Amino acid sequence: MTPPPPVLIVDDNPQNLELLEVYCEGLEGVNITTATNGIEAMEQVARDKPDLVLLDIMMPKMSGFEVCKQIKSNPKTRDILVVMVTALNETADVERAAECGADDYLSKPIDRSALIELVTTLLQSKPQA
Repeated sequence: MTPPPPVLIVDDNPQNLELLEVYCEGLEGVNITTATNGIEAMEQVARDKPDLVLLDIMMPKMSGFEVCKQIKSNPKTRDILVVMVTALNETADVERAAECGADDYLSKPIDRSALIELVTTLLQSKPQA
């Protein structure tokens, strides 16, 4: 039996973090971990190798763009799926997320069913190691 896929949620806002955690409880067989800033996120990515990261963009210390860029530029972590979750929804922000290597983009406020559908689809399409 394969272990549940690890999903890392990164957001510096405690309410957003909690909301995303609650929404992800609807995902069967997923192991959720959290981080509150980009540096913590990079430490967890290196240690836990999550299958997917739900990543806020606007954070202190290290932005979500920078975290995504680092994940995608490292051969050991580049296959990790990254979904930007943010209040930024200008075309330039979506383009910048894509340039950083983000696999998808969700605008806040997050629709629970859209989140669950996206995460489920991405995890199912991810090749198993």
